[in-house]
Amino acid sequence: MARAVLRAKGQVTLPSEVRKALHIDEGDDISFEVTDDGVRMRGLKSIRADQAWFWTPEWQAKEREADEEIAAGRVTRYMNDDEFFDSLT
Repeated sequence: MARAVLRAKGQVTLPSEVRKALHIDEGDDISFEVTDDGVRMRGLKSIRADQAWFWTPEWQAKEREADEEIAAGRVTRYMNDDEFFDSLT
C-alpha cells in the first residue's frame, strides 16, 4: 500500500508506483470520482487535436487488426524503398 502526506493547500506528492499505475507524467490531468466505497482516481492524457484521429474507435480497430497480422507473420518485409516500389509494378 502506498502512502502520502497531505500538505498545505491540499497538495499531495503521489508515490512513483501510483504514478506508474495511473500511467501519468508531470503535467497530466487526474480525475477524481467520489463513490460509496471511496474515491476513484484516474490518470488522463491530453491528445493534441491534430492527433485525435488516431484514437478513434475505427482507427484503433484497424491498429489491432494490423497487430494481429504482424503477430501471425502475414507480412511482407522489404529491405529498401526500391524493393518496395518494385513490388508495386
